[in-house]
Amino acid sequence: MSNDRPAPWAAYVIVGIGSLIMLAPFYFMFVFATQSRTEIFSLPPPMWFGDDFFNNLKILTDRIPFWRNLGWSVYVAIMSTVLTLLFCSMGGYAFGCFEFRFKNALFAFVMATLLLPSFMNMIPTFMIMDVLGWIDQPRALYIPGAASAFGIFLMRQFVMTSVPKDLIEAARMDGCSELGIYWRIVLPLLKPALGTLGLITFIASWNNFIGPLIVMRSPENYTLPLALRSLQSPVDTEWGALMTGSAIATIPLVILFMLSSRQLIAGLTAGAVK
Repeated sequence: MSNDRPAPWAAYVIVGIGSLIMLAPFYFMFVFATQSRTEIFSLPPPMWFGDDFFNNLKILTDRIPFWRNLGWSVYVAIMSTVLTLLFCSMGGYAFGCFEFRFKNALFAFVMATLLLPSFMNMIPTFMIMDVLGWIDQPRALYIPGAASAFGIFLMRQFVMTSVPKDLIEAARMDGCSELGIYWRIVLPLLKPALGTLGLITFIASWNNFIGPLIVMRSPENYTLPLALRSLQSPVDTEWGALMTGSAIATIPLVILFMLSSRQLIAGLTAGAVK
């Protein structure tokens, strides 16, 4: 009997080629971070690391308050992640385990917000932040999106499939409060989903460009994406410094993904196999 299945080595070749194609932009970003502007635009372009990293770093820190911008990015990403995990896990627990009036209609309304294009929120967001006096304040970047519809949906699905209702009822019969049930029983069982949502939220906040562009006014309060964009000029862009800033901004995400990739896969595949 003939076997029409492709040889195992073919799959490895395809995956290897795909990996090289996806990693090529990151490799050249780190290479260009060590090259001068002249060398970056030379033909053929440099394929290996140069000696201008510290010179590019000096240009970068002279042009923008880079380390302050980096600190704001870390602060905003951490606050966004913590608040999103808190509110979305509470919302998912409420929608998954409680029965109350208009529950299905309210959940449908929350899900309907996912259908709205993001650009429709730009003007209302600015107007609300202006009324609250939060323009040029970091809180305007992490509070408005703390209870995301996607996060509530993810937590609700995980609560309904992974948190036994009998366990919750037993805790109630033992006199445990609802806050105690949430903190001591529900949250520990939600660790895979929390890890997945936390990683997604941190990356989305770290890469957020539109949010700071709408509400931030002072260069010292910019997060990294907006600060690095301010380096670009029609006539005088220091591409080496820009690549250096981009490379430094990428390192935390690479480390975070390497440390939590298993948690991410576990959260995304939870409930797929019984």
